[in-house]
Amino acid sequence: MGQSRNDPTLYWVDPEERGILPLDGVHVPRRLARTIRQAPYTVTVDRDFGGILELCAESAPDRPETWINPRIDALYRELFVMGVAHSVECWDRGHLVGGLYGVSLGGAFFGESMVSRARDASKIALVYLVARLRYGGYRLLDTQFQTRHLAQFGVVEIPRLRYRELLAEAIDAVDADFRALPADTSPQDVLQLATQTS
Repeated sequence: MGQSRNDPTLYWVDPEERGILPLDGVHVPRRLARTIRQAPYTVTVDRDFGGILELCAESAPDRPETWINPRIDALYRELFVMGVAHSVECWDRGHLVGGLYGVSLGGAFFGESMVSRARDASKIALVYLVARLRYGGYRLLDTQFQTRHLAQFGVVEIPRLRYRELLAEAIDAVDADFRALPADTSPQDVLQLATQTS
């Protein structure tokens, strides 16, 4: 992570407690599920990675400073070109209104940042991401931290040692496929995939 937009220094963050979203324990709030069924946005994958990165790096009233400095921006764009970084985008009548991006390694996905410029856009992107990860055989969704926003979906914090065990299992044991979920999957099927228990 960067300290701020204008600080070129990069920091490695390895917290004692790590936020993860157990893929077999995702909770979608009732109102959000209703919104997803109504399909207010067109949801795409990897259509505008740079646009999502730029939205995430913008300041906003609830977040005047960003950790995405130009160096981080360039590195994530390189990862995208390599096929390792991915984005989920929400569009409203052709305008990018939110989404998320992260990095995929084996059966682990590392959520890096989410952004919303319209109601529920980042939340909808997260549900679509979970459905994609489950369908593609992923084992771990790393959210870095547990926030109030993420806790409503079932994000929990686990000790560093347990996290490293889960990470090793996910990277070593699984050859997951981020692109396995068909692009025309219906919102209803996305919801079912995201919330079904194994």
